[in-house]
Amino acid sequence: MNRIFMQGRCLIAVLCLKLTTGYAQQTLLPKQTDRWAIQPNGSITWNIDKRIPHTDHIEMAGEQVAIWVEYGLDSIKRSKINRTLVFPTFRMLPDGTRSHITYSFQDNELPRFYMNKRLLDFGTAKSGKSGNLGYNVKDINQKGIMRVNAETGNPVLATIVRSFFPSVDQPMAIEKFVFTNVSGADLPVAMEYLKREVRTDASRSKGKSHSVIMGTTGEGNRVLKPGESATFAVYYLATDHPEQLPAINADKEEQKRMARIAEIQAPLKLETPDKVLNTAFEFAKLRATESIYKTKGGYMHGPGGLAYYAAIWANDQAEYVNPYFAFSGDRIGHLSAMNAYAWFARYMNPDYKAIPSSIVAEGDAVWKGAGDRGDQAMIAYGASRYALATGNIDSARKLWPLIEWCLEYSKRKMNAEGVVTSDKDELEGRFPAGKANLSTNTLYYDALRSAVMLGQALGKPKSQTDAYHKQADALKVNMEKYFGGNVEGFETYKYYEGNDVLRAWICLPLTMGIFDRKQGTIDALFSPRLWTADGLATQAGKETFWDRSTLYALRGVLQAGETGKAMDFIKYYSRRRLLGDHVPYPVEAYPEGNQRHLSAESGLYCRIFTEGLFGMRPVGFRSFECAPRMPEDWNHMSLRSIHAFGNVFDLEVSRAGKNMLLINIKKDGKDDKYKIKEGATQLIKL
Repeated sequence: MNRIFMQGRCLIAVLCLKLTTGYAQQTLLPKQTDRWAIQPNGSITWNIDKRIPHTDHIEMAGEQVAIWVEYGLDSIKRSKINRTLVFPTFRMLPDGTRSHITYSFQDNELPRFYMNKRLLDFGTAKSGKSGNLGYNVKDINQKGIMRVNAETGNPVLATIVRSFFPSVDQPMAIEKFVFTNVSGADLPVAMEYLKREVRTDASRSKGKSHSVIMGTTGEGNRVLKPGESATFAVYYLATDHPEQLPAINADKEEQKRMARIAEIQAPLKLETPDKVLNTAFEFAKLRATESIYKTKGGYMHGPGGLAYYAAIWANDQAEYVNPYFAFSGDRIGHLSAMNAYAWFARYMNPDYKAIPSSIVAEGDAVWKGAGDRGDQAMIAYGASRYALATGNIDSARKLWPLIEWCLEYSKRKMNAEGVVTSDKDELEGRFPAGKANLSTNTLYYDALRSAVMLGQALGKPKSQTDAYHKQADALKVNMEKYFGGNVEGFETYKYYEGNDVLRAWICLPLTMGIFDRKQGTIDALFSPRLWTADGLATQAGKETFWDRSTLYALRGVLQAGETGKAMDFIKYYSRRRLLGDHVPYPVEAYPEGNQRHLSAESGLYCRIFTEGLFGMRPVGFRSFECAPRMPEDWNHMSLRSIHAFGNVFDLEVSRAGKNMLLINIKKDGKDDKYKIKEGATQLIKL
């Protein structure tokens, strides 16, 4: 029976291998029907058509608030919107990851609106015999502010633009209504005054009882002449001093939000012939950067998703998003990155007990429920890459002791086979990871490589950097012996000893410059066993997917030089996430979390381009290796206003003849040009 089973497995594997042709890619990448469309201003719009019912959700964030909006239309175009407010620095006891306060508000809790003394009914698409006015949604637009464009009346009396956005720096979100009279006569419009307060249980509240207040601003009656507009707003805020509410100006809050969006999107501009990629990159920059919370423990980048705020994780922050911030040019992003590493450094100890996986509740508590997930390898990997790429020697000096400690910790976790052991991996036991897993070891390997270069830049003893170099070389050999193998017919990696089912994280060696098994690994990643409509399955045969592994894989396949194959899947993935049914950012996982837009995944998306497409690998404070992967149907691509390596510069890549590329570094009005063969690597010194 076992022999028959194995023969069947081998037959499946052979079929999978055959399906890695161009035909297979067409099969694995079905034609997509866009729900959303890119607009000239870089936003995206869903023009309501007959493809209803449909619902979706999006998260937006400021320094002291996150607003999660679930929205949609039913089969007869009735609108429904649920907004959930998270206040990360208003907390309950006991301290924990999810001890922030959260409140939800439905449409039926809004103040009442009237036109010509007729009630506006947000839950009805058409004006009814009851005399109520219907609310007919025409389109929904997204670009850091969610705008719902609708009209009311039959014939149409007014258009209504409804905007949802967080305050940039206050624990408050705004829902703004702009009514415009499109009839031929004067139109009376009114919003009722509303103020509703909820107070948390004082005995369970941290510090004191917290108040959450929903209220109106700009309420009252207006008479609009044809073409005139009126603005009303509803605010949702948290406070410990309800008797001293701040002055609320919805227009100014909107202007500040738009300014912050522009600030995030101004640096690091991707320019390619593909509009979808350019736009998806802009959206990912926003989501990766907006989700930083100003806490008593300093700026803390938080994944979000109604669960993860005012806290940091060794994977999401130290490993995923902080290396992106090194290129981003965002001041608050840099502050949050340095703060995250500083918090982890507080838990270094002479006994080399593991640093907690997560520091939560603004720094007042920790979470280490999964034991050591390879967290030290995650921290050393992210901190060393961040330190090199920022090019700030003072920051690097501060980070060096943490990197040293984490490397020594991992060294002490070596088993007899010369690979690093850990209790779990970043999936915390959701899927088996054995006693030693590929993820922890590849992260440790790259951290050692970066530490060699960082140590040299800092003038550390040659004996120390030589030792790191030797350890990295030995680990690479040991990883091949321990993890290398045939899995389901593919010459790739066993994720852990005894693993005989393909896993998504076999992509990791590619992102660390290990290409010994690249062909078998790429074939496995893009086989029907692993690739699904939403990217890589976490384990072959399971419906579960986590975008983080897909994002690593797409970057790694580019780095391995399989540009054409990688770009087919990158374009497919980007279009699905930006213009499909759940937009506009990379997501965390499914079925867990309902595809939350966790923010660090957006940082990983941006790294597909900085580290994959443009092949930027930090090697010094003022230098990086550049191995661009230009798609064969492109003649040019650029990353502009890169803030990294102590400089601000543009990186342009263009064709320079058959199989040749021209790299142009534009800085301070000067051009430095390098002509290289396609697939080659060029050292760039700034």
